[in-house]
Amino acid sequence: MSDLDPEVTQLDCSAVIADVWLLLDNECDQNARARLQGHLDTCPSCLAHYGIEQQLKALVNRKCGGDQAPQGLRDRLRIEIRKTVIVHEISETER
Repeated sequence: MSDLDPEVTQLDCSAVIADVWLLLDNECDQNARARLQGHLDTCPSCLAHYGIEQQLKALVNRKCGGDQAPQGLRDRLRIEIRKTVIVHEISETER
């Protein structure tokens, strides 16, 4: 009998590969992180793919990490996001 969670052992490699960026960007919840990490710990092929993606992310960060959007663009985006939030809040209260 395995000590691993059945969900960990039943993860399909293609699902893990599809979610590698969620793991790299810390955009998954603790349960998903545990499942993905458990699979990576037992699957050399997926672990190798994860390593390649991790290196690619680090390279992009080194080469492009210092770039910032122009202040005008950031200001316009901030305004649009606020408008969207306000519209969403208004439509939620009308329900």
